[in-house]
Amino acid sequence: MSGAFDTELREQLDEARRSRAQARDAGDDDRAQAYAGRITQLLRIAAHHGVALDRAADEEEQD
Repeated sequence: MSGAFDTELREQLDEARRSRAQARDAGDDDRAQAYAGRITQLLRIAAHHGVALDRAADEEEQD
């Protein structure tokens, strides 16, 4: 994959993580769950395209 793709993916993941943290801090469980889903989606896209990204313990997929 291109460097631009990797960069965009990482930026989107960082933003989703920040937004999830803000939602958690605000006590908005529904919004936090929505961002958790977005994080999972971005991690799957990264894995599919061979982009290595760090996962937090609470971002491990449940199969």
